[in-house]
Amino acid sequence: MRLAQMAAHFTHNNASNGSSWPGASLADLPKSWNFTSSLPPDEKFPTPAASHKTPRQGIEPRVVKGALFTWVRPETAQDPELLCVSPVALRDLGIRHGEQKTEEFRQTVAGNRLLGWDEEREDGGYPWAQCYGGWQFGSWAGQLGDGRAISLFEVTNPATKKRYELQLKGAGITPYSRFADGKAVLRSSIREFIVSEALNALKIPTTRALSLTLLPHSRVLRETTEPGAIVARFAESWLRIGTFDILRARGDRNLIRQLSSYIAENVFDGWTSLPARNPADDGKASEPIKTGIEKTTIEGPSGLEENRFTRLYREIVRRNAKTVAAWQAYAFTNGVLNTDNTSIFGLSIDFGPFAFLDNFDPNYTPNHDDHMLRYSYRNQPTIIWWNLVRLGESLGELIGIGAGVDNEEFVEKGVRQEDAEELVSRAEGLITRIGEEYKAVFLDEYKRLMTARLGLKIFKESDFESLFSELLDTMEALELDFNQFFRKLSSLKVGELATDEQRKEAAGMFFHSEGVTGLGNTDKQARKRVGAWLERWRNRVYEDWGPDGGDAERELEMKKVNPKFIPKSWILDEVIRRVEKEGEREILNRVLHMALHPFDERWGWDEKEEVRLCGDVPRRDRAMQCSCSS
Repeated sequence: MRLAQMAAHFTHNNASNGSSWPGASLADLPKSWNFTSSLPPDEKFPTPAASHKTPRQGIEPRVVKGALFTWVRPETAQDPELLCVSPVALRDLGIRHGEQKTEEFRQTVAGNRLLGWDEEREDGGYPWAQCYGGWQFGSWAGQLGDGRAISLFEVTNPATKKRYELQLKGAGITPYSRFADGKAVLRSSIREFIVSEALNALKIPTTRALSLTLLPHSRVLRETTEPGAIVARFAESWLRIGTFDILRARGDRNLIRQLSSYIAENVFDGWTSLPARNPADDGKASEPIKTGIEKTTIEGPSGLEENRFTRLYREIVRRNAKTVAAWQAYAFTNGVLNTDNTSIFGLSIDFGPFAFLDNFDPNYTPNHDDHMLRYSYRNQPTIIWWNLVRLGESLGELIGIGAGVDNEEFVEKGVRQEDAEELVSRAEGLITRIGEEYKAVFLDEYKRLMTARLGLKIFKESDFESLFSELLDTMEALELDFNQFFRKLSSLKVGELATDEQRKEAAGMFFHSEGVTGLGNTDKQARKRVGAWLERWRNRVYEDWGPDGGDAERELEMKKVNPKFIPKSWILDEVIRRVEKEGEREILNRVLHMALHPFDERWGWDEKEEVRLCGDVPRRDRAMQCSCSS
């Protein structure tokens, strides 16, 4: 599809969203710097002016203490080439379509123009890089931080009132770059740009990508020397569990409290928006209630008091539970779920060796350095909870003190030695109880998504074993493509699955083009196994949809949640090769457009190419792995 057609699609989407907002330039959108005005800066650069007066080459990696960020501007980019812009990101940020063609936009997303900073007066909003730490592969890694990311400002869409923090990845060295160069290669930038928008289109919580810029004069050393690039990306928040990790490691209890309050009041919708009781107590999910009382403390049936910091922890836990459930339901594997890659807001964040599974293998990891399979698809729910326990430890003092959280002596000096054991016990009890809530929220969301993907109206407890588990076991044994299976299932008419022979015949549509694969499988055995599952599925469809199976309406509903296009690793590798090695640009726009509209049947360009990109993964390209620099 050509750019003019994409623009028309963008305009139609604005109308379908009921928004009459025409958009504005990036410069004219309302901006703020709440993060930097609310939290302590690096003492070496106490003001933006102090950082701005420092030569860019004077910004070097070092240890930063007692601060949550450093004022730092992007490096100057020479002759930046704007490769691609997401029209959906433009709309969601409130940027006028066509603005991406202006010189101001190009220079801003390349880091050459600082919107909000008055150069002459040396005053105004200024870019910054965050300080955080992290547990990497289960080991404490110390200070990490935004080593190649620099945030420009927060921007609010006047129509939706949503606020996002706009950030440049690959914009140069910061104090948190450690031994690296602060750059990003084109290869990894293309991958992040496309997957960010693809996950959002699948309704999976994620950070977003606005634009992709090539730096033609930048050569970056990774495994080889590669061209540099910048992704302009945005999110409701870039705070991570690792932000708390570094404060806990340094014993900075005052900053933990300050950061927690900032998150509740500025990232979420205030203390009163947080969960008001623990749904694990009765097995039902609770809705936040507006108490109007900031310091509400709730006594649970087990005698464990939930103060406002406990409720903040539960909100973060619940958000992450829903996100990892969506990953599992769509077979997305992050690849590096360190605590510095786990979002406080519950977003998919920081994409390195990620992948969507093709052949279903629960032990698959896209990270070729993950020899212990710590971050495999199967382990993601467990690992996210492991990370959340680290967060619970960081908040342990605040949640364990219960109703005494605002006691003056506690605020100033902490818990008394004689009370420490009791506090630890209460904190551990709360974390354990919230762990049960994590499981409940995860399972509820996973069941909801899988029920919809299977075209059912309601979830029955028997579905988990007879449909969900058996389907995954069958996919694994027969090496079936996960997301293709659901899309193909969407088109099946249950009336044509009445007999054993019909079901066995239909089973063939799910196999690879070369036939049945998987150890020891034969075509006959495979058809029998898939056919048996189709019989159970057919019976459940009749239960929910009535005697005709609701074929037309059900197919429509299933195709709203079962994508035809998924940006799999082999596709991204091809896009990278064609853009980087062959100088092609249009393929980037085409694949992005497919990723933005994954449920469509057609996308308006070469039908043969569309079929190829939505079809079988080439056998040699299945279960691909890549490095952390990817």
